[in-house]
Amino acid sequence: MRIEGRPDLGLLTYCTNIHPGESWPALLYSLHLHVLAVKRMVSPDRPFGLGLRISAEAADALIHPQALDELHAFLAETDTYCFTVNGFPYGSFHGARVKENVYAPDWSTAERLTYTNRLADILAEILPADVPMGSISTVPGSFKGWMEEEGRLDRIVENFVSHVAHLVDIERRTGRHIALALEPEPCCLLETIEETVEFFEDGLFAGAARKHLANATGLSDADCEAALRRHIGVCYDVCHAAIEFEDPRRSVMALKDAGISIPKLQLSSALRIHRMDDGMAAALMPFDETTYLHQVVERTPGGLVRYLDLPEALAKSDRAAGHEWRVHFHVPVFLHDLAAFSTTQAFLGEILALHREDPIAPHLEVETYTWDVLPDEYRAVAVSEAIARELDWVADELLR
Repeated sequence: MRIEGRPDLGLLTYCTNIHPGESWPALLYSLHLHVLAVKRMVSPDRPFGLGLRISAEAADALIHPQALDELHAFLAETDTYCFTVNGFPYGSFHGARVKENVYAPDWSTAERLTYTNRLADILAEILPADVPMGSISTVPGSFKGWMEEEGRLDRIVENFVSHVAHLVDIERRTGRHIALALEPEPCCLLETIEETVEFFEDGLFAGAARKHLANATGLSDADCEAALRRHIGVCYDVCHAAIEFEDPRRSVMALKDAGISIPKLQLSSALRIHRMDDGMAAALMPFDETTYLHQVVERTPGGLVRYLDLPEALAKSDRAAGHEWRVHFHVPVFLHDLAAFSTTQAFLGEILALHREDPIAPHLEVETYTWDVLPDEYRAVAVSEAIARELDWVADELLR
């Protein structure tokens, strides 16, 4: 949806990855069940934009006319539209162990390229004519633990460039501008903003990448650089940046100064423990669940210490006494505190203030996919009510 009175602030939505739905029928059922309830609460009389999570299984179905017609019909009949797609989780994302499998297949594989090309084709079909750009968020290359394989980095860069060639072709044929947005995340190939800038400058914008794109598209070297900058950028996930103890203003400016676009801001908040002790460790135990990775970054006098998952961090909590922890567990953005803990809501507030004074991205997407695994005491309302409250909180922050 658009922020009333501030069209320059872009389009605001939430990501439907909070709802189960791997197959196309399951996704369509989920849209009817949840999206319409949210729309009634936050945008009853205006069109409501969607951030769709489309799995590989659903994408395979949506390339066929019947399924695509069903999606068109849903959008038309419900006064909704889609401007952004979450293409990060390829396979199952609810009700079973996901953990590091969320990054598989990674960008070194043909499967990831084919899947994302398919998402771009779908988005180009449904993107409204009055929305100048569609965005797709994706895995930041690969999981860091997989990067020792020889040649993997080169294949990742090549596949990103091949996808850009596909996006160039889409724009030539349809006039639809689609941008891929790489989402830095703890323990991934692109973890920090510094690493991200280096990857773009030394990989995606470098001569070899431009030559690859030229061979695929026939564009000149200068036009290849412009196309790469136009069609591939960063999904700035606020939760991930906060966990990494990034500086909000400096991190955003680092991307802008490097000429790296930010098609999407994912608005999210993490757990924050100001001073670790035995009581905090015990209070964290209910958040140690088996579905998703919950990376932990600890700030010590000697620098940052990273843990792949919460159990690994808790096993070493004794030596962390007095240190600050930030935990990758998306919590509702309207919560400043969760009983014993605080959240990184203040970091999110800073990002929204920056966006308010000088818009960072055209697409804003609230993402709290861990709703189903939050301890029961934090889920006292229906999920649609929580989502509506999150969207209202963001809108209020943007209009302060």
